[in-house]
Amino acid sequence: MDAIRYRATGCHVPGHYHHRGQLVSSSSAPDRLGRRLVQLYTGLALYGASSALLVQSGLGLEPWNVLHQGLAELTGLTIGVVSIFVGAAVLLLWIPLRQRPGLGTVSNVFVVGLAMDGTLALVPAAHGLAARVALLVAGIVLNGVATGLYIAASFGPGPRDGLMTGLHRRTGRSIRLVRTAIELAVVVTGFALGGTVGIGTVLYAVAIGPLAQLFLRVFAVPAASGGSTVVAAGQPEEAILRP
Repeated sequence: MDAIRYRATGCHVPGHYHHRGQLVSSSSAPDRLGRRLVQLYTGLALYGASSALLVQSGLGLEPWNVLHQGLAELTGLTIGVVSIFVGAAVLLLWIPLRQRPGLGTVSNVFVVGLAMDGTLALVPAAHGLAARVALLVAGIVLNGVATGLYIAASFGPGPRDGLMTGLHRRTGRSIRLVRTAIELAVVVTGFALGGTVGIGTVLYAVAIGPLAQLFLRVFAVPAASGGSTVVAAGQPEEAILRP
């Protein structure tokens, strides 16, 4: 599941400095690739785990998981399996939109759903308001950590993010409008099917942006020495958040 597209601006590889004159650390290409792969799969696994915590809190889910939960109620499948099917279906919509998936895109489809089901099997549903709130807060914060990890790895957007950016390019509508329209549609549909909408849905929408931006900087991958790519140095020019 994919929540942000992050692009660094004003960065230069020669000398490894960006435009504010601060030193940007570099690393060898193999080390950098290894770190990026670890970040990608750790982030995706934690994303699924964080979504499971929100499910077990019973206080509201992020928009797409409202739809996944509603479809799970309808079909009898687990929410993680539904997430995989929906992710794959959304990925097919990339074809007419001429979007190109990356390793992170395909991995997102499978790893998040599997991690969600695995965590749901291990973490029991909370009883009592204090325990439910604790799971909610832990889920939202962990989701921000996970988002920073896998997006900073730069292996491509998740299928749902790509759907939004593709529609943005094809329609000329703003990302904000496209995102809002899609998420309203999935929330309303999911709620009608039995998905959980609550205070957690609202808190997630408010908190995920700042948390994701924070952890994008924390987990920024240094530039490869002698390479031409700098990731997450400087301020983001554009961020697309998809809970």
